[in-house]
Amino acid sequence: MKKYFLHSILCSLILAFQFTSIAQNKIVVFQSDFGLKDGAVSAMKGVAMGVDSSLKLFDLTHEIPAYNIWEAAYRLEQTVMYWPAGTVFVSVVDPGVGTERKSVVLKTKAGHFIVTPDNGTLTLIAASEGIEAIREIDEAVNRRRGSEKSYTFHGRDVYAYTAARLASGTINFDHVGKLLPNEVVNIPYQQAEINGRTIKGTISILDVQYGNIWTNIPAELFKQLNPAIGNIFSVKIFHNKTKVYEGTMPYSATFGAVAKGKPLLYLNSLLQVSFALNMGSFSNSYKVYSGSDWHVEIGLKQ
Repeated sequence: MKKYFLHSILCSLILAFQFTSIAQNKIVVFQSDFGLKDGAVSAMKGVAMGVDSSLKLFDLTHEIPAYNIWEAAYRLEQTVMYWPAGTVFVSVVDPGVGTERKSVVLKTKAGHFIVTPDNGTLTLIAASEGIEAIREIDEAVNRRRGSEKSYTFHGRDVYAYTAARLASGTINFDHVGKLLPNEVVNIPYQQAEINGRTIKGTISILDVQYGNIWTNIPAELFKQLNPAIGNIFSVKIFHNKTKVYEGTMPYSATFGAVAKGKPLLYLNSLLQVSFALNMGSFSNSYKVYSGSDWHVEIGLKQ
């Protein structure tokens, strides 16, 4: 009996340690539309270090275009999966700062934490990782002391502060604030779907350095068309309901498979259907951009 009792205690301690390690790994990753021209990002990190100077602070990006909530949502989905469970992300693209939008922490089913305004930023990560729980930040507890009269820098005063307290173990997830329903504000967009021999999707993002077009059409769906390298595809691109581009291009494994300046369809590093011009910018050449209001249709030509 004594041996069984000790074993039960040991198991409980192991489970408690595992929960703590998942919730408190001391890593905070920051994302914003602030840029690095001034001290805004540094101020957020300073607040975090003031909570616990042993925290490990990293940047996802601070080059989100101003107010572009969709791109913030995409960059989270693109990146979060590669970080260990227990990592706390701060995402501040907040054109509604100071309004009635909720400040929340979402815990994904994969064990990541996202500290952000619930303004659409959580659209994609909630769908891809799933929602374990969402809590509204209680600013009476989780707000930087002395910042109560500041209404325009919640990234510093609320989000960085709350994230640091959570990551450091100063608080656990239960202490963030009241539990909310497992739903988030969603940005409407064309989900990847197949209808006969046509696949529809959204232009999620641009590969901005090169002007390539990245869609949300995954390789698994694309393969339902039974494509082979060299097959020719018809491609139509729409902004809202206006057709911006229509053309054909080969499915290629490499950019060099087509002549300089010629278009190709390929699978990007995330194994999603993408379009490019070899050694050129597809975006600049055809005035094609990204976001929830940019849609694509592709089909295998007979």
